[in-house]
Parts: sequence; structure tokens; C-alpha cells
Amino acid sequence: MRLAPGPLHAIAVALRQRRLSATDVVRASVERLEAAHALNVLADRCFDDALERAARLDAGGAITGALGAVPILVKDLEDWPGLPTRKGSLALRDAARAQVASPVPQRLVDAGAIVVGKTTLPEFAIEGYTANRLTGVTRNPWNLEYSPGGSSGGSAAALAAGLVGVATATDGGGSIRIPASLCGLVGLKPSNGAFGAWPAPDWLDYSTDGPFATSSDDLALLFEVTRGPVAGDPKALLATSRDQWTRYEDVPIPLFAAERTSPLGPLPDAVAACFRDAVDAFAQRLDSPVTWLEPASFFTNGDPDLDWFTVTTAEHVAALGRAWVEAHFDEFHVATQEFFTAGMAIAIDEYLAARRRRYEYVRVMDERLAGGALLLTPTVAAEGWLADGRMPGAGAVHGLAPEVYSTALQNITGHPALTLPFGHLPSGLPFGLQVTAARGHDYRLLDLARVMEETYPWARVAPGFTPLDAILD
Repeated sequence: MRLAPGPLHAIAVALRQRRLSATDVVRASVERLEAAHALNVLADRCFDDALERAARLDAGGAITGALGAVPILVKDLEDWPGLPTRKGSLALRDAARAQVASPVPQRLVDAGAIVVGKTTLPEFAIEGYTANRLTGVTRNPWNLEYSPGGSSGGSAAALAAGLVGVATATDGGGSIRIPASLCGLVGLKPSNGAFGAWPAPDWLDYSTDGPFATSSDDLALLFEVTRGPVAGDPKALLATSRDQWTRYEDVPIPLFAAERTSPLGPLPDAVAACFRDAVDAFAQRLDSPVTWLEPASFFTNGDPDLDWFTVTTAEHVAALGRAWVEAHFDEFHVATQEFFTAGMAIAIDEYLAARRRRYEYVRVMDERLAGGALLLTPTVAAEGWLADGRMPGAGAVHGLAPEVYSTALQNITGHPALTLPFGHLPSGLPFGLQVTAARGHDYRLLDLARVMEETYPWARVAPGFTPLDAILD
């Protein structure tokens, strides 16, 4: 099946051919953002500046660059000059305007994009739902009662509603893949080091930038435009040419599938049914047999999901400073208070033991994925959760239990992981299939995304919304 180009490709071509002006595209995005009050995806805006820049481009001649003046939103965890970085926290409500750009937003703008604002996130990006005391509750365009996930929830909701062409995302424990899954996007948590980071992330070795998009070709484009090292990042891969990344080849390959990689109990019935259907479809397209694995067969010394919590809570308190955390504690969201309380109780021996166990987890995954094998798991091990962070039927209890997650392992081990839309859950939300490959096989996953979209195409926006490239019609 030959797919229509993704909106980034379509708009960039139209701009370069002068069938569309930069002002046309930016104005369309601004109008959509202003009308999308119910979603609540904006943490800040710079609409006037964006329209002025578009007008200057239109007056200055040819529009160049891979993104050709596409409007973008920046996650409010990243810096953009002229806008404060509040990270969804009341404690940072008076943050000064940033003076320099974070690497990924800068690379997008260098490729022609125009920043129109910043997106919402859970406070300090620590939760799987996007709600905080500063900007309120962000909702999923597929079902407004539900969350778009987190922590890149505002970005995912904006893309799934066709409000912008690009919205930036980061992933320290699933923050690209979780919202991509719940919003019907294709997303990639890249191999650790593929994207350089500066300054040091709050979670030192786990966090990375990465792309999600509404189409596989746009995902590949964003990966090309934004990947690469940054001076000062000790884990950044300095060699980033395409030739050094293994690609997918259309031949039978070993497939492993597991409902979970940690013993956190069975999947909900509806999630398990969607997962089995997705695995069957994936294996049929690749004409490859599937070996099913039990959660207890993965790791015999420690649990990566529990160690993730130990490491991230301790590192986040250390990054902000214990004294600052204690001074602002009453301003934090209840989920943040619980997260930081746990972090302040972690002893150094406990923290280092979890860090050391990481080596064993990496070795297990390296050996499992050797020879071109792929691991299939659910991206999210739940039917979704309500927009304010409650599980359906849980009453006033806020916060998500470990068993709803299925994404921390790849942040710990550094393996690239792709989430693909594959069917829908009874909640009306999309289901995401997570595909994990050997370290460095990012292009292989991008090629797989193309193959799967050609065979099992997905909706590029949520029902009731129109893709941004509909302005070409």
C-alpha cells in the first residue's frame, strides 16, 4: 500500500513550491490552538512572535530547510529563548525567561521550524498523566475523560489533534512511548546516546530526547533532523552516520513476545486481547515465528521497574537540591510530594546497588536481542487512566501503580524502543505495540514503522480533528 506523505513532508513541499505561505501555516496552527481549549495543551505561547517570523520568511524569498516553516511546540521541560521553563511546577511559576535553546528545539528551528509555544507536562515530568497545579489537567483528544499520558502528554495531545506539525518530547521512563500509545502516534525512544543532552538531565543515564509523529515518514524525518551529539555529554555517540546503524531487512527474524518483563501480574483482559492480536499481525507481516516469554524468565537478580524508581527519585532530589525540595514542598502536586519523599529516603548503598544491577539488565537484553531479534510487549499495560491521574473506578485515589507501566526497562538498558498504533481499546483509546531492538538499531525500527504503516495503516488524527496538512485541500 502506498501511503500519502505525512503532514511534515506535505507542508514542507507545499511551502518550498510556494503553494502555501509560512503565514498561512502558522496562522492555521494558531487558530487551532486557540480553539482547542478542552484539551489544555499549552503551557505558554508566543503566537505574535511566530506570526512575525513567518511574515519575515514570506517577505524574504524562498523557504528552505527540511521542515520548511512548520509550526512547532516545545515541551516545557526544554528551554526556548524568550519563554520561561516552568516544568509544570508552581515552585517555578516565576522562572526567568530562557536565554538559550535546548539542543532539539534549536535543531528543529535550524531546519526551518517556527516555535509557537510550549506544551504541558506533569510536574518535573515525573508522572504518566499530564496534570499539575500550575496549568491544570490536559486531556486526550481520543476521549476527553482520559489522559494523553505523560510526561510528554501536552505534546502528544497537540499532535493527535492536528494542532501543530511537531511537538517535542523526552523519555526517561516512557515519556515518549506512553503518550504516543495513548494518543495513536508512532514514537521512538532512541538508543541511549543517539541524542546528546545538555545540561545534565535530572535522571542522568535514563533520559533522552526523541521524536513522535503521526506518520512513519515524519518520524524518520524528525529523527534525522534532531539526532546527534552535544558537547559535554559523556554518553553521546559521536559517530552518527546512517551507515553505522543497522537497518531492517525484509527477511524472517527472531521474534520474542512477553506480556511483561517484570512480574507485576497479568494484563487486563482487554489489553491482553489487543496485544495478542497485534503480535499475530506483526509476526504475519514479517513471516516470522514468535517465542513467548514469561516475565519471571527475564531477570533473576533484581527488578528493573523497582530499580528505576529507586534511581530516579534519588537523582531528582539530588538534581534539584534537598534544601530546595524541602523549602518548596508544600507547593508541589501530591504525586511530586510522594516521589520526592521516596527519593529523600534512599540510602547511598541502596542507590548504588540499583545502579550496579543495571549492568546485569543490559547484558540480559543484549543477549536476548542478539542476531537481529526483536522483543514485542505492550507499550502501556492498562486501558488508560482518567485525565487527572485516577484509575477508572478508583474514587479519589490519585497516582498510577507500577503495574500500568511497561516502558522503564529500555531507559535503563539503553535499547531503542518503538511504539506503533495497533487497534483500539474499549476505552476508545488506541493500543500501542512496543518493539524493542538491539542497541544501535534505531534505523531498523524506523524502517519497521514504515513497513507496518503500509500494511496496517492507522488514523493520523483523533476522530473529530483534521490533520494540519488539510490546509492544502
